Amino acid sequence: MSLPRTLFRPILVLLALSLGAMTNAAAQTRDVIGSKDYPGIGRFGGSVITGYQVKDFDAARMQGATFKDGQPTNARRLEGRITRIAYRTNPGPSILEVSRNFETQLAKAGFETLLACDVDACGGIPFSEAVDALPIPQMWVDGFNYRYFVGRKVDGGRETYASLIVSENNRDIYAQLVVAVTGTIENKMVDAAVMDKGLRETGRIALYGIYFDTDRAEVKPESRPTLEQIAKLLTAQVGLSVFIVGHTDNQGPFAYNLDLSRRRAEAIAAELVKNYGIGAPRLRTAGVGLLAPAGSNATEAGRALNRRVELVAP
Repeated sequence: MSLPRTLFRPILVLLALSLGAMTNAAAQTRDVIGSKDYPGIGRFGGSVITGYQVKDFDAARMQGATFKDGQPTNARRLEGRITRIAYRTNPGPSILEVSRNFETQLAKAGFETLLACDVDACGGIPFSEAVDALPIPQMWVDGFNYRYFVGRKVDGGRETYASLIVSENNRDIYAQLVVAVTGTIENKMVDAAVMDKGLRETGRIALYGIYFDTDRAEVKPESRPTLEQIAKLLTAQVGLSVFIVGHTDNQGPFAYNLDLSRRRAEAIAAELVKNYGIGAPRLRTAGVGLLAPAGSNATEAGRALNRRVELVAP
């Protein structure tokens, strides 16, 4: 008896996804480019970073209590600076061993436990499906085999939350740490008038409202308001041409950041040409990586200033 085509195709897709992910995991022996451990937390010995994402402002879901009847009882949506780090550890340690090591480090860092539970106590599969996890193959969560932790600390009036999910796939242990430093969004909007003023007075204007995922050069949809203002400026001043210059912090290899900043500048120019009708000859691009910092790369606040795009007058 053969399987119906409607069932057979999804099975093949899932099989290919699983095999591809297993190959990826087996091949990876180094941390993903640009990644690092969270300060003061670290990692379980022998692990590699398989997924890494840092957002100056984003939202993260965390559970402050176990599920009841398949539903959350204390779901929290936290807004602020969000860091997501996924790790893979080769076969050997247990889920509990990896989790307990992280929990101990979090306690030393000042986090008070809000929730620590295993599969049945957490709420089974519905609970695991609500976990804010990076995509496969960066992170794997087995709804039948995991441990979850959430902690909270207050420092200088600011709340910081940390969640940890530890699970297993093909005997490898996967752990994801999410740290949410709560805070209000910083106004990074720069309108056309401010851009014009900066170009006239200093020959440049720094823009922080154009967004990219970590290590990616695709302009994200939330960049649209800033792109619209650039287009407004250039449409109003038909004789104006600009350099679009990409900048990075010092995290990651120099050559890689230099190339990434260039590709991001080119992506912005392409967006302005394709979606906003700006003539390509009016837009020249360059990437300088970490070579023109706006702040100190020794601090996170300084690195945030350095991750930017600038418009420069020729």
